[in-house]
Amino acid sequence: MDRNSLPGWVNRTIDYVADHPASILGKVAARRMGKPAPYGTVGTTTFDQKPTRLLIAPVNYSGQATAWARALERADESVSARSMAVEVPGGFSFATDLEVPVGTYHNDPDWQRRQLAAAASATHTLIEAGEPPFGRLFDRSVRAQADALQQLGVAIAHMSHGTDARLPSRHAETSEWSYYRDPSVYLPRLESLAQRNIDYLVESNTPVFVSTPDLLLDLPGATWCPVVVDPNRWAAPREHARRNGPLRVVHAPSNPVLKGTPLIMPMLERLEAAGVIDLRLITGIPSAEMPKVLAEADVLLDQFRLGSYGVAACEAMASGCVVIGQVATETRELVLQLGGNELPIVEADPSTLESVLRDLASMPSLEHLSSTGIGFVNDVHDGRRSSDALLTNFLTRGAQ
Repeated sequence: MDRNSLPGWVNRTIDYVADHPASILGKVAARRMGKPAPYGTVGTTTFDQKPTRLLIAPVNYSGQATAWARALERADESVSARSMAVEVPGGFSFATDLEVPVGTYHNDPDWQRRQLAAAASATHTLIEAGEPPFGRLFDRSVRAQADALQQLGVAIAHMSHGTDARLPSRHAETSEWSYYRDPSVYLPRLESLAQRNIDYLVESNTPVFVSTPDLLLDLPGATWCPVVVDPNRWAAPREHARRNGPLRVVHAPSNPVLKGTPLIMPMLERLEAAGVIDLRLITGIPSAEMPKVLAEADVLLDQFRLGSYGVAACEAMASGCVVIGQVATETRELVLQLGGNELPIVEADPSTLESVLRDLASMPSLEHLSSTGIGFVNDVHDGRRSSDALLTNFLTRGAQ
């Protein structure tokens, strides 16, 4: 739905419903999320009997909540960490410790209360992406749910993942390729939500983390908690010598406008027709099948509109793919400053990508670029830096 084409009153109604879940229209909209599972059949979070017990909820984007939880448990045996996520029908089947059907999450007050009681047995909760951990409890207010946990003695922190705190006006001013310059993007809602979330996070007086370094430009007081990938899962035998044939290129346009796919597809189709590249578009493939896909590729085209990088780029680098993407200078500087490594993603924007691909296709070997990417992921994104960030700035903060 292109909201820019809708009448103003329609957009105002949509926003009102989203902002007022307890209203009649809000309750009607919630019912469209589906019926709850049968009463009492959906479980709640349980922890091992450890001194520190952490709940990370409720989105688990790209399996990151689970990855952070496991990294913490590897780093400190006194920690029991659990992820909880709302089921995404037709999603990519990322592993999570507790998956809750979307109808239950939104429309089952019994589960919401039981999950709050379960979370009260934690010592800490990390709330993701400005989303409420307990569905529509307390009128779906993140602030009210966080306050309730704090009153129960649970320490709170927040994790920003992207559009929840990326301010469109700032981003559009800094990049000619910005996603927020696309005419199909409905800016008023994105701007108001990001500003609202930023204001709340600043006022919350709680630790704030970001999963991608570019978000530090919007939340300068936050701590970067790098995304985590398992290098062993993505490692695969790879023939580094260039074959006599086209460059094997993959691109996963999960959100084509966000990735910049329409800006690069005509050029990619032209290069494929000329035999320079062999292009494979990846859509709807479960996460478990991606290591094999990446092992058969030379290059991953990441994104060309956000000025950053995330899980997909790290997975591809871990597999030995050369990653190409548009990464802002400020983001590269932050990675070097905070991670101690230069980001080995090959820089390109839609206007320069063709020449970059032709240069790579002419190289007799990509081994150096491949090994540099593997080393970067092993050092920055294997979970050690992430667990240290969470332990130092949240779980053990203030401990005597």
